[in-house]
Amino acid sequence: MERTILWVDDEIDQLKAYIIFLEERGFKVETASNGADAIEAVKAKAPDLLLLDEMMPGKDGLSTLVEIKEINPTLPVIMVTKSEEERLMDQAIGRKIDDYLTKPVNPSQILSAVKKILDKRRLLEEHLTQQFIAEFNRMNILLSGPLTWQDWVNIHVRQSEMGIELESFRDVGLKQSHLDQRRQFNAEFAPFYEKNYLSWIKGDGPILSVDVVKRFVAPHIRPGNQVIFIVIDCMRLDQWLMIEPLIAEYFNIKRDYYYSIIPTATPFSRNAIFAGEFPDKVADLCPELWGPASNEYSRNRNERQLMDRQLKKLGIKLENEAKYIKILDFEEGQNLAKKIKTYSTTPLMSLVYNFVDILAHGRSESEILQEIAPDEAAFRSLMKSWFEHSHLFEMLRKLAKSNCTIIITTDHGSVLGTRGAIVYGKRDTSTNLRYKYGDNLNCDPKQTFLIKNPKEYRLPTWGLATTYVIAREDYYFVYPTNLSEYRRQYRNSFQHGGISLDEVILPVVTLQSK
Repeated sequence: MERTILWVDDEIDQLKAYIIFLEERGFKVETASNGADAIEAVKAKAPDLLLLDEMMPGKDGLSTLVEIKEINPTLPVIMVTKSEEERLMDQAIGRKIDDYLTKPVNPSQILSAVKKILDKRRLLEEHLTQQFIAEFNRMNILLSGPLTWQDWVNIHVRQSEMGIELESFRDVGLKQSHLDQRRQFNAEFAPFYEKNYLSWIKGDGPILSVDVVKRFVAPHIRPGNQVIFIVIDCMRLDQWLMIEPLIAEYFNIKRDYYYSIIPTATPFSRNAIFAGEFPDKVADLCPELWGPASNEYSRNRNERQLMDRQLKKLGIKLENEAKYIKILDFEEGQNLAKKIKTYSTTPLMSLVYNFVDILAHGRSESEILQEIAPDEAAFRSLMKSWFEHSHLFEMLRKLAKSNCTIIITTDHGSVLGTRGAIVYGKRDTSTNLRYKYGDNLNCDPKQTFLIKNPKEYRLPTWGLATTYVIAREDYYFVYPTNLSEYRRQYRNSFQHGGISLDEVILPVVTLQSK
């Protein structure tokens, strides 16, 4: 498709060689010798790009630019000038030009600037397509050899980055190739995780949920340094990558990773973070919350006490009392953002933000949210939009002006469930969609991880026959009765508690003010 350039210069007759040079390379070039003619040309011909001389008699380039932007605000503009004054550059940039060239210029410079704007998307897609094909091939080769837990971290990070980079692509086939490869990796990751988990919980492996405070929070707790520990419930790595550039403007960022314990669900994984203990020990410490008749959704009520116990176990003595706040709604977040400076003498603040988890659950019940966020890419964008306008971001901007260390992490991620896995159990089996526990559970071993000996996996038991089943990949549990209805109801909903890269491999980010 031929693109039209409008070149505005009071010496346009002297630029014929440049114009021919551009036309020979497939561009149509219209000309104007003054600002007034340029404005009329933009109205009449709607060019794809404007080359605008800054110094013209009568209506100069900057004045012409103002009027043209009123007619067509999205028209790309390259300003050309004889002046190298920084003031003029600042003015031009402030009025939203796309590039700036200083005379004398040669044809190659003009062509480069034009192509950078008009062909940027096409050239970028061509380059990234080649890059991604090479990445796909490299990652497929990785699967043919033995992988370590660090290899899986690297794979997950790169896969998450690629998913974000592909969002702006028009090439649907490349996006589908990426989704297919992610499914393939998840199919390989689940047995790797299950095979190595027992050795990991004995201390021979990656950093786990129980190690997060000891490894990333405790080293920063010292006299004169405030530590803010933030857990964003149910945040995936790719969702963090969406908001990291917003935070990078205010903080130096160090990103690490850890593996969630199983089940990758709040009562288990988040309690493990605050307690520094595995779920069986947490159940012993809080028997009133972990009895057979207890409400599973209230099992995180003792996080403050568990954190205090862990600090004592680590030999950490605070100058003043630690603070724990759970933010469940808009008003609580607003109040905290307003008052955050009043906590400047609090040596350790632990904050839990539940919005992403609430959003994931709410999407399952809201047709509007399903329309707004039909897939993982749209859900990431929705999460970014929330964060950009959230009181959490407002609070972080305020904290950037103080001398404190901020640790941000999550307790588990989520997965978009697409396939139902039939589970057989009694009426008192737990109701979760990605993991279940109860007496003598049974399921397809190709779709789920069956744990017959929970004590060996450091999981609570409620009798001699207690078993756990953990969903792999993107499966979710359904019962054989009303099978079609269960599958229809829960298909394409965000769920957690199972074994997938997005649920298990999680970011831990350390922020220091710039």
